[in-house]
Amino acid sequence: MHQHGHNDPNAGKLYDLIKDVKIAMMTTVDTDGTLHSRPMHSQEADEHGDLWFFTQIQSPKTTELSRDNEVNLAYADPSSQTYVSVTGRAEIVRDKATIEEKWSEPLRAWFPKGVDDPQIALIRVHPAKGEYWDSPSSTLVHLYGYAKAAITGQPPHPGDQAKVNLS
Repeated sequence: MHQHGHNDPNAGKLYDLIKDVKIAMMTTVDTDGTLHSRPMHSQEADEHGDLWFFTQIQSPKTTELSRDNEVNLAYADPSSQTYVSVTGRAEIVRDKATIEEKWSEPLRAWFPKGVDDPQIALIRVHPAKGEYWDSPSSTLVHLYGYAKAAITGQPPHPGDQAKVNLS
């Protein structure tokens, strides 16, 4: 079990929902105060529950994080009707051993010199809060919910939803 959210019974489910989602939209605060989002390839959460992403050290997101390290990560898997939002604080990590530990060969497309690329860095996000929506993905379940709503006038139960304290 990840250390973040160890007192929240929904933390394990949140981490299970995002473990196979490879892309997260990372939102930072731009230099003009507006929100700026971009897709990031997500690494597996570590034993502490921190979330990791590779980045170029000289990029707009590292500049934004140096000014305001609050981020939001949005994960979506429409095929399974799974959606997760995580907020937390980010930090830039340049530790070579950690870079080597998290490295995988497909990253060479962005970092041609591999782990020795002078532009390589990691972003570690320390989650504080999360929320998930986990709905049934079956077409039959959706049709049943639609029919039930039409007959009873009550909206269908959309599935599991929970706010999670991860700090």
